[in-house]
Amino acid sequence: MNTTVYEIQRAQTDEQILKCFELLKLLRPHLDKDTFVKQVHAQEKEGYMLLFIEDDTGPKSVAGYRISQFLAWGKILYVDDLITQPEARGIGFGTHLLKWLKGEAKKLGCNGIHLDSGIDQGDSHRLYLNLGMQVNCLHLSMDLD
Repeated sequence: MNTTVYEIQRAQTDEQILKCFELLKLLRPHLDKDTFVKQVHAQEKEGYMLLFIEDDTGPKSVAGYRISQFLAWGKILYVDDLITQPEARGIGFGTHLLKWLKGEAKKLGCNGIHLDSGIDQGDSHRLYLNLGMQVNCLHLSMDLD
């Protein structure tokens, strides 16, 4: 069993943000490396924060989140992005990030944590459910052509 404790870092500099690109591109294939840093900084103006856990080979897990207010749920921590390197799954990186996010949500007086997850993400769903999350809505969307 791996007992190494990995530090969760906030990606604030352009270099730190760019470190997260390849991993986030696995989750969001449409991302463009040339505009990625600028896009993250634009989202930061709306409260977005990007976290990562790395070892000596690079980022192993990345999470992007924001604090938002909704009529439906009140003040929540919304997880925009969460991904772990495929070869590093099952080690605990995602769990470590989600537990940190839960603590941050409590510290900030949030009513809960919310996220949307692709229907085909069975392994992720098991993790979320094992950590106490519940399936309580269906997210619908429409592309505007």
